[in-house]
Amino acid sequence: MKSKREMRSASNENLSRREFVQRSGGLAAATAWAGLAAPRVHAAEDNTIRLALIGCGGRGNGAVANAFEAPGGPVKLVAMADILERKLAASHANLSKLDPQKVDVAPERRFVGFDAYKKAIDCLRPGDVALLTTRAAFRPLHLEYAVAKGVNVFFEKSFATDPVGVRRVLKAAEQAEKKNLKIAAGTMCRHSKNRQELIKRIRDGAMGQIQLLRACRTENFGTLGRKPEGENEILWQLRSVYHLFWVSAGLWSEADIHQIDEMCWIKDAWPVSAHGVGGRAPNSTDCGQNLDNCCAEWTFADGTKAYYVMRGLPNCHNEFATYIHGSKCGAQFSGKIHAATTRLYKDQRFAPDNVTWEAPPEPISPWQAEWNVFLDAIRNDRPHNEARQAAMSQLVDIMGRAAIHMGRVITFDEVMASNFEWVPGGVDNFNENSPPPVEADADGRYPAPVPGQWTEI
Repeated sequence: MKSKREMRSASNENLSRREFVQRSGGLAAATAWAGLAAPRVHAAEDNTIRLALIGCGGRGNGAVANAFEAPGGPVKLVAMADILERKLAASHANLSKLDPQKVDVAPERRFVGFDAYKKAIDCLRPGDVALLTTRAAFRPLHLEYAVAKGVNVFFEKSFATDPVGVRRVLKAAEQAEKKNLKIAAGTMCRHSKNRQELIKRIRDGAMGQIQLLRACRTENFGTLGRKPEGENEILWQLRSVYHLFWVSAGLWSEADIHQIDEMCWIKDAWPVSAHGVGGRAPNSTDCGQNLDNCCAEWTFADGTKAYYVMRGLPNCHNEFATYIHGSKCGAQFSGKIHAATTRLYKDQRFAPDNVTWEAPPEPISPWQAEWNVFLDAIRNDRPHNEARQAAMSQLVDIMGRAAIHMGRVITFDEVMASNFEWVPGGVDNFNENSPPPVEADADGRYPAPVPGQWTEI
């Protein structure tokens, strides 16, 4: 499945993340750099912010492209890390073509392997930025190391795969706050000017009391085939990023975390409980763990409901949007591929002839906007730490996923206190020879949730 993260507004003439991935193909590489003397960011002789890319896939390369375009430069990519050398090489080649003046990653500053993230981060100095864009299973570990080393961080979604990982992110967020480190999270929609304007109107009472929030993403996401003969099991599972829960938190998280974050932002609260349903089509041959149909309903402390519908099947109705129902009227908060489609309606009918206000096209994409704000915070020493908000939205995501998979109500307090881990003991010492966290059956199929029998909290 290709990343949907690379969308831009029609008026933005710069290279978008989506375009970058399409032009670059399947990017993902592994390298990094040890030993480059990095002057302080604000030193008179060199004010370049140095970047270390940890995880060289489409999202990582897209984030680097946004860093290159941000007005808070100059920036320079000086280190790269991944577990696969061939992906690192492709990534380096494509980024070098994108802006050769901003790529200075000599062979000795490219690191390959499960410990490559340490070597890349060790190349940075205070004021520099580590970009954490690997599989979500490793996100808390990499964040902890970057914060311990005292560097600023951009980290992508998903932010953790289980409750233990979420708590690790929260703890790292606290440590970053004490060190005055800047952390930007991949919840780019919060930097959308159109969404910010609609939030302001909602807070000013334009919609009355928010009574219902709903979001949906229905499209053909594709399925996982059987592992090829002779391929390393761990590397295969890591390649199967969206299809295995321990790797990425599953398609549920990868597809819906942004819209779940939107609904919590609109409500300005975290829900207290979740319930949900899901299942697979009878003719499914998917070897992965995802369900084909999922719907979660969250309840907030005041009784307000929010729900999210996901379906990943072909030849069905497709929709990708977030909606709000207030006591005065309805609104659309976002559209396809996280477009900043923000509108207020006369009543609860979401029809083109019923619009009372609509925001104009945004001058830059939310992905670019988040980097503009992030680098500005670094340059001007403004408070900027999105790690806690990202972790909490991830926890809400996990609540919904667990409710669907387990077939029962899951409370916020319950998931926050849970010691469940997809990989018992964590992935801190993980490598390609580690025991597989999940095993396929004789038909090559990994275990899928059976509500009423499954446990993940």
